[in-house]
Amino acid sequence: MTAGETNSFEFRGYRIDGERRLLLDPDEKIVPLTPKVFDLLVYLVANRGKLLNKDEIMSAIWPDTVVEESNLTQNISILRRALGDARGDNAFIATVPGRGYKFVADVRSPTVETAKIDEPVVEAARPHRSIRPAVLLAAGVGVLVVAAAAWYLIGRRAVSAGQQPRTLAILPFKPLVPENSDEALEMGMTDTLIARMSSSPGLVLRPLSSVRRFARGDADPQEAGRELGADAVLEGSVQRWGEKIRVNVRLINVSSGEALWSSTFDNDYTDIFTVQDAISGRVAEALRSRLMLPHATGETQNVEAYRFYMQGRLYQFKSTPQEIRQAIAFYQQAIGLDPNYALAYAGMSDAYRMLPITSDVSPTDAFPQSKAAAMKALALNDQLSEAHLALGYVDSWYEWDWKTAEAELRKAVELSPNSSDAHRGLSLLLTALGRHDEAVAEMQRARELDPVSLPTNALEAQALHYAGRDDEAIGRLNKTFEIDPSFWIARLMLARIYIKQERFPEALAELEKARAASGGNSEAISLTGYVLARLGRRDEALKSLDELRAMSEDDYSPSYNIAMVYNGLGDHEAALHWLEDAAGRHDVRLVLLKVEPKWDLYRSEPRFISILQKIGLDQK
Repeated sequence: MTAGETNSFEFRGYRIDGERRLLLDPDEKIVPLTPKVFDLLVYLVANRGKLLNKDEIMSAIWPDTVVEESNLTQNISILRRALGDARGDNAFIATVPGRGYKFVADVRSPTVETAKIDEPVVEAARPHRSIRPAVLLAAGVGVLVVAAAAWYLIGRRAVSAGQQPRTLAILPFKPLVPENSDEALEMGMTDTLIARMSSSPGLVLRPLSSVRRFARGDADPQEAGRELGADAVLEGSVQRWGEKIRVNVRLINVSSGEALWSSTFDNDYTDIFTVQDAISGRVAEALRSRLMLPHATGETQNVEAYRFYMQGRLYQFKSTPQEIRQAIAFYQQAIGLDPNYALAYAGMSDAYRMLPITSDVSPTDAFPQSKAAAMKALALNDQLSEAHLALGYVDSWYEWDWKTAEAELRKAVELSPNSSDAHRGLSLLLTALGRHDEAVAEMQRARELDPVSLPTNALEAQALHYAGRDDEAIGRLNKTFEIDPSFWIARLMLARIYIKQERFPEALAELEKARAASGGNSEAISLTGYVLARLGRRDEALKSLDELRAMSEDDYSPSYNIAMVYNGLGDHEAALHWLEDAAGRHDVRLVLLKVEPKWDLYRSEPRFISILQKIGLDQK
């Protein structure tokens, strides 16, 4: 029987689903197998109890192709590990020395046939020799680019028929041997493919920030697709033998679990910068369609620089002070290897602009460096969406040039209309300007593009809150907590809503959670002092002030946070003094001054009006 006619079998709680080409464990979870290992399993199970010599097996699995015995040995080893039989117990596959293999477990099946695998020709593998991970990165990404073209073409046809754009989630590549995992390598494959395909018409890509959590070995691709709201997922693995690279890819329909397309491809790695094109051409030929995907902009031709860039991205996602600084160091190393690496400059710009918000770093220290990096990225490539987005943040959060900021953020959206980050950045600016309907629409679009993004879900709640839609905001935060109940920014947002509703005890509980999860973020301390003051617990509120001042002695502490506590205490003179100090320091928290309801009692104060004018905001 051919691979497409594979029967279903059951053995010791495992089940082979022949129609979907899946192996399910006793808990009905998918056991990740490459296509060839799956074919090997089916062949052994279909011939259970029969001693199969090695030549017979290799002829069935690799028809019309000369392969070495080491190929078979390695695939048998991988299959045994997948079945939990790696210790030589022979619970499933027995080795008969010098002769071959026998499947010895009891099998239930309605029919038994000899399996003959109808697959593309695979080139002979050479004896194993070490290959640099960077080489595998280039090869793996190249195959992914073209394999995903199958779904791209499907999606493009759907758009031409007037349907909604299709959504694809590209899951992180996995190594066949878990102990050889390289996170930067595996995430890098996914990130590069997302970048290459992000501007493909009719196709929406889930960003790396969302798919990265499915890198664990037991991740079910169909379930991952459901959580990500994708129509299809692409998964893959990398195998290596000597001077050959073998890449296995599979495209899965999320609703049915059907494998829409899968294949295995080999290529020489002699030139790592042409491997992508070589493999891409072969896959495109197999698909019988010309690949018309745009190349990613801002890329490097230095593989080691790329690896440093990916490490920077991975650290930046964690959003803690230490890890953001480590991300900046990685970006700097990437730039040191390739001074023309525009994406690395854009990544460094974005990391610097995060520091004042997440890490209480002085804006005057962080934002000038953020702007310099963004400007360098744009000098290298003025069509780089990420660089326009970074510059838009600097223009709004630091320079208070709202018109220029909006132009930069809209340019980012124009260049990358399916970028959740770009829509989110534009929404934040619109909220600050009081254009709430537009802000909510942009943030909702960001969430549609990236449904499981924690920042996007939490910031949609912020947009709804400032639009006066608190019930909807709380509902969105509850959805956020379903994804991650410890996400501190969402806890902070919920506390803000409770404060507006004067549900002070509940606000304090949320602030305590936010402070613990963030490692002592100063805004959580500030709002705690504000709430304590509103409750009449003045002495405790003053302790929050002391804590904020003590922080400023050791490091930067935002003046806005001190002003907020004085606001709660009803000390208008001190609150205005510290707001003016915040304006002098370009405190990023001032961008919400126009819409923040806690300052409503101050709006007729001439000094307050003067502060708003200084930062370019009016009260209309």
